[in-house]
Amino acid sequence: MVSDSILTECPMNGIKQANQQDLPQVMDLIRSCVRRMEAQGIHQWDEIYPDRTSLADDIERGELYLLGNEHRIYGIVALNEFQEPAYQDVPWQFSGKALVVHRLAIDPLAQGKGHARELMHFVGEFARKREYATIRLDAFERNPRAVLLYQQLGYRRAGTVLFRKGPFACFEIQIA
Repeated sequence: MVSDSILTECPMNGIKQANQQDLPQVMDLIRSCVRRMEAQGIHQWDEIYPDRTSLADDIERGELYLLGNEHRIYGIVALNEFQEPAYQDVPWQFSGKALVVHRLAIDPLAQGKGHARELMHFVGEFARKREYATIRLDAFERNPRAVLLYQQLGYRRAGTVLFRKGPFACFEIQIA
């Protein structure tokens, strides 16, 4: 069952801010993504991360965005300025106010249809409208589709950080 909130105004291509009523569907999407990645041998996410509390906090702060329609959520992304402490050691080329992308996820049944690109286009527009100088993110190096996506979108690889699950490639792009 789709929550009423997904039926509310979608300001950009079916993308809107999530609210707490969306959390059960968001958690279903995350669990589906974890199952798909595990089946592909990509051990990036698990029961520890991303967890319900992190996603509820994203929603509470107004940082979680949904791509969907009146029937389902196709994808999510969290946007804020929080940079992991490990980012301090990355040789970023672009300075200034940075928008950071977290927890980009696309429903496995909707993958391969351009939804990740659509969300990342939204991220770029979001950053431009709010006068960010750069967008930063990290992608699990053992998730080749994610790494390739950011490379194809013109993101520059800036370095690597190590998190609990292994190496993550750090990417950035300058906002024109």
